[in-house]
Amino acid sequence: MTTSDEAIREEVRRYYASAASAAAGGAAACCGPDSTNFGSGLYDDLSELPEAAALASIGCGNPTAIADLREGEIVLDLGSGGGIDVLLSARRVGPSGFVYGLDMTDEMLELARRNAKEAGATNVEFLFGQIEAVPLPADSVDVIISNCVINLSPDKPLVFAEMHRVLRPGGRIGVSDVVTENRLTDRERAERGSLVGCIAGALSMSDYEDSLQQAGFVDMTITLTHQVGDGVHGAIIKATKPDAA
Repeated sequence: MTTSDEAIREEVRRYYASAASAAAGGAAACCGPDSTNFGSGLYDDLSELPEAAALASIGCGNPTAIADLREGEIVLDLGSGGGIDVLLSARRVGPSGFVYGLDMTDEMLELARRNAKEAGATNVEFLFGQIEAVPLPADSVDVIISNCVINLSPDKPLVFAEMHRVLRPGGRIGVSDVVTENRLTDRERAERGSLVGCIAGALSMSDYEDSLQQAGFVDMTITLTHQVGDGVHGAIIKATKPDAA
């Protein structure tokens, strides 16, 4: 791990710690005039969730709406924040299923656990860790979701490799993320937004698909959902880990 990687993680950690503190105090962590592109405004099913879970949302989509979660499945949410997607997933998989939330920010984990207790969710667990080193055994989850977090990682190939490792054969991913059009250069991405603003670190559509393929995934699809900048889009990314057979 390089000094640069550590600096990126610390920048992200500080930003999300501040967001957690804001949500815990009753203020929205996101997004001002950009609320149509990021945050809880992208959800339509929050009526039974604790207010702080919605206030802490800084995502670019609603992965629980596109992951086709089923009763009894084991789900992992990468970068679970205040717990909004974990709690929504817990409803969908029911008492016979289970949902893990993974986050590297102590303040977010504290908020998420408080929200889970308030919601009465008993089929969830929040884990401390980085998405580049998931603290779960291989072949242990059915579905991986994530909401605008993978773009923040300084080592995305390692993230995709870890996703492939922990998924069971035949398992799938359904994530919301920010991607750029293939025409943009690294410099142009940086000019369009910050790292913590989920733009500077975003992959191009072709790089995203290539990285998933190199990690071992098949049946990749990237569907653009809304524009968040010139050549920059929110997107739904789906892929499958091949079945052992």
